[in-house]
Amino acid sequence: MPDCFYEGKKELIDLVKHKHIGGVLYREGPAEEIQRAHRILQNHSDIPLLIAANLESGGNGTAVEGTYFGRQMLTAATRKERMAYYLGKVSCREGAAVGVNWSFAPIVDLDLNYHNPITNVRTFGDDRDTVIKMGKAYMQAAREEGVATAVKHFPGDGLDERDQHLITSVNSLSCAEWDQSYGVIYRSMIEAGTLTIMAGHIAMPSYENYFENQKPEGSIPATLSKNLLMHLLRERLGFNGLITTDATPMVGFCSAMERRIAVPMCIENGCDIFLFNRNLEEDIQYMVDGYKDGILSDQRLEEAVKRILALKAALKLPEKQQKGELVPDKEELKILRCKEHEKWAEECADQGITLVKDTQQLLPITLKRHRRVLLEVMGESASEERILQSFTERLQKEGFVVTQYQKEGFEVLEETVEQFRSCYDLVLYIGNVETVSNNTVARLNWHTMFGLGNNMPWMVNEIPTIFISIGNPYHLLDASMVKTYINGYCNSEYVIAAIMEKIMGRSEFYGVSPVDPFCGKEDLKY
Repeated sequence: MPDCFYEGKKELIDLVKHKHIGGVLYREGPAEEIQRAHRILQNHSDIPLLIAANLESGGNGTAVEGTYFGRQMLTAATRKERMAYYLGKVSCREGAAVGVNWSFAPIVDLDLNYHNPITNVRTFGDDRDTVIKMGKAYMQAAREEGVATAVKHFPGDGLDERDQHLITSVNSLSCAEWDQSYGVIYRSMIEAGTLTIMAGHIAMPSYENYFENQKPEGSIPATLSKNLLMHLLRERLGFNGLITTDATPMVGFCSAMERRIAVPMCIENGCDIFLFNRNLEEDIQYMVDGYKDGILSDQRLEEAVKRILALKAALKLPEKQQKGELVPDKEELKILRCKEHEKWAEECADQGITLVKDTQQLLPITLKRHRRVLLEVMGESASEERILQSFTERLQKEGFVVTQYQKEGFEVLEETVEQFRSCYDLVLYIGNVETVSNNTVARLNWHTMFGLGNNMPWMVNEIPTIFISIGNPYHLLDASMVKTYINGYCNSEYVIAAIMEKIMGRSEFYGVSPVDPFCGKEDLKY
């Protein structure tokens, strides 16, 4: 199942006619282009294809025009299961409109380590029961839209502070601890009827030791572990659905063993679908050679193929193929960012945004007290300019005078404290550090000068200061001196609009943090 970037009709037809792929995932793009590509692929494939997308946060996971409903942690902060249901409904309804039939969601990891740079706001938080309730709600909505779910990342991410994109990460829980946390979650997802589970490049030494009765040598990712997939997931938890690998170009997979062995071995040891490629032709050859050399057995090959076909049958893909309904008409794209979906997203933002602390009793802000605002967006990302302009325009519309912080020209050591105080009535930080794969950390990086940063919140006792995070919920770790702190969990326009209503005092804060924003440290609370 390759990660597809092709646009040409000839290349797409080659994938199904000569490479004989069983499915595909297109990265998000213009809806009409994505739908067109899906239609070409399905029309030329003898067996209907699984079409997947990372529908974790809304329809924008497949179409750029789709609704950015919100990160999973935002829905969890509402404490309302219907928000996770709406997330699944929006994500899978809009995904289905462009031809997607398989959602690589929900994420049922537990965010147990605030240093982890990849789970974070993508999760429903650190509480087992919340994850189960929210995960089930998403799955129900997906089922109603005819979309399969791939709960991920087995055996459970969020404990290690490392990212499996970069290394084989480790779930270090004992067997008993895992049984009462991730084990209960996965058993619940299986009982709720998930058709598929995604295995992560995550090792779990305790269960390797349990099944082998000896300490494992090195870190064996679940994607290559017979113990974790066949003995734990299949036999102990009773899962008989389809298991897919996570993306196999990730270092957590690549570094485990020689790729020529790993490619067939992951199927032999329990996975049914091989996800993405370093080089498609080479990986296909590795799989064929592995079969010829006896690494991949007839029994496992047949089991894997049957489960793939069973999943396609469960989704009624053969019937849809006969009726010409595998990919909807262009008219169906009207569902993208429709009024109902936007209404649900606005409600989720309003109910999820969390006031973590306001020990200086600063809120709400007013023109009388805070007219001159120094605004800074923290974080290096493609969305930085959009976020800066959105907050600037909204503040200016309220009558505030906004100065946008620039990295050049704000040398604090060249002005006195009194000069700084005379220029501004409020300093507003926006933390836009998004969770992105292949980053070792998701923390704040200040522009420093001789130990005193020219953008650090040194002025918290001089000028009223607010920090609003629209990404990582743990920024108090690096900004504990800030007395007013808000978590918005994602940078959608729905969240930004709701934040403005709340800091202006026109709307209450309803959200309850699904994780500990104080990172277990008392000094962050004050």
